[in-house]
Amino acid sequence: MIKYILRRLLITLITVLGAMTILFIIIQFLPGDPATVLLGPRATPEIIKKFRTQMWLDKPIYLQLARFIINILKGDLGTDVLNYMPVSKLVINALPHTIVLAFSSIFIASVIGIPLGTYSAAYRNSLLDRITGLISISMITIPSFLAGILFLLIFAVYFDWFPAMGSGEPGDILSQLWHLILPSLSLALGWIGYIARIMRASVLEEMTEDYVRTAKAKGLKEYVVVFKHILRGALIPVIAVIGVGFGNLLGGAVLVEIIFHRQGLGFLIFNAIQSRNYPIVQGGLIIAVLLYSLANLVADLSYGIIDPRVRSE
Repeated sequence: MIKYILRRLLITLITVLGAMTILFIIIQFLPGDPATVLLGPRATPEIIKKFRTQMWLDKPIYLQLARFIINILKGDLGTDVLNYMPVSKLVINALPHTIVLAFSSIFIASVIGIPLGTYSAAYRNSLLDRITGLISISMITIPSFLAGILFLLIFAVYFDWFPAMGSGEPGDILSQLWHLILPSLSLALGWIGYIARIMRASVLEEMTEDYVRTAKAKGLKEYVVVFKHILRGALIPVIAVIGVGFGNLLGGAVLVEIIFHRQGLGFLIFNAIQSRNYPIVQGGLIIAVLLYSLANLVADLSYGIIDPRVRSE
C-alpha cells in the first residue's frame, strides 16, 4: 500500500508541474500586452518599461517560468497588479465558495445517482429501468449553465422561492445554504445521470462474477446480494468518476458562479481575464489544478483501499 501511495503521489506531482508549465505558456500567448492594458493608453513609455521590469515581462520566457514555479513552490502566487494585494489572499477568500459548491454538487449527484443506477440494474429491462435510463440521458445532455439559467428563471424569478444572486450573508449558515441550492443543483444535474449510468453498468458487470452466483446459490435474497456483495466492487469505477467529476465541476462552476454571481474562484478568474490581471489568472488556475489533482489522488487511493487488485496492478 505504501508503494501504491508513493507512486500515485509522484504521478500527481508530475501532473501538477506539467500543468503549471502549460498554463504559464498559454497565458503568455494571450492577445494584448498586459502592461499596456493595465496601465492604460495614457501611460508613458518610461512607466510601461518600469512596469515590465517589475513584473519580469522583459525577461526571457524560460526565466519567467523558472521564477513562476519557484514562487509557487514557496507558496507565493504573486501580487494583484491593480490593487497590489497578495493573490493568495484573494484566492483564499474566493476558494471556500467554489469548494462548497463543488462538494455539494458532487454529493447531490452521488446521493441520487448511485441508488438510481443500482435500482436500475437490479430491475434490468423493467419499466423502472427504462424510465431511469430516459431521465439519466436527459440529465446528461443539459449543460450546467443552461440548467442554471432555467433554475434561475423558474425558481428565483417566476416563483421567487430561492434567491437569485449572491452567496448568502457572511456568518449566516442558513442564508448561505439557501443561496447554495440552485447553483449546486445546476452543477449536479448532468452528473446525476452520468453517475447513474456508470453505476448501472458497473452493477450489471459485477452480477456476472462467480462470487455473485455463489451468494445466490446459498439462498441469499436479491437485495442482500446487491447491497452487501455487489456494491463493494461496483463502486470502484464510480469513485473514479466522482474524483474526475469534482475536477470537472470546478471548471463548470465558472459559468454557474457568473450566472448566480457567486464570489468564487471561477468568478475571480473570469474578472481577472477581462482585466488582463495575469497574476490572479495564473494563481487561480494553479489552485484549480491542485484541487483537480488532489481529487483524483483521493479517488485513486480510495479505490486502491477498496479493491486490493488495483494496488497489485
